[in-house]
Amino acid sequence: MKVETKKVKLSDIKLNPDNPRRISEKGMARLVKSLQDFPEMMELREIIVDETMTVLGGNMRTLALRKVGEKEIIAKIVTGMTPDQKREFIIKDNSDFGEWDMDELANMWSDLPLIDWGIGEPEVSVGNEEFLEQKEKELKPYKKVHILISIDIEKADEATELIDKLRSIQGVEIEQSAN
Repeated sequence: MKVETKKVKLSDIKLNPDNPRRISEKGMARLVKSLQDFPEMMELREIIVDETMTVLGGNMRTLALRKVGEKEIIAKIVTGMTPDQKREFIIKDNSDFGEWDMDELANMWSDLPLIDWGIGEPEVSVGNEEFLEQKEKELKPYKKVHILISIDIEKADEATELIDKLRSIQGVEIEQSAN
């Protein structure tokens, strides 16, 4: 396997149509903003491509860079990988083996726009009241909690109760919308 790092035209980079990762419009907007706010990040974290200039690592960043009008990027061009190695890399590059220490974030990093920087919003499910007791600390670093609830009409009371409990947590602002 050979690896070469160089500046290339963004138009030469091909998105990987087989990449199983997707990004929401909201996530893409955050990624675009992140790259605009800190463009030097792309010098530190290159797009990884194979010998055909197809993305192995950085499909979403490539899309975001196109949206901001970038013309050139720094890419790591990897040659000599087998098709199985490429598939393995795509999955492992996006695997999340670690987890955030929410106490540390709340105590040392809460002055930063964590959600804007890609720290995921906590998930809440109806019927899991222990969540509030066990995870209250995890909500504190967040300025907003977005809740998507898909329920049968008979679960509406449980959903309302859960939202009310979330609202009672000091410093947590709930923004509701219906689909």
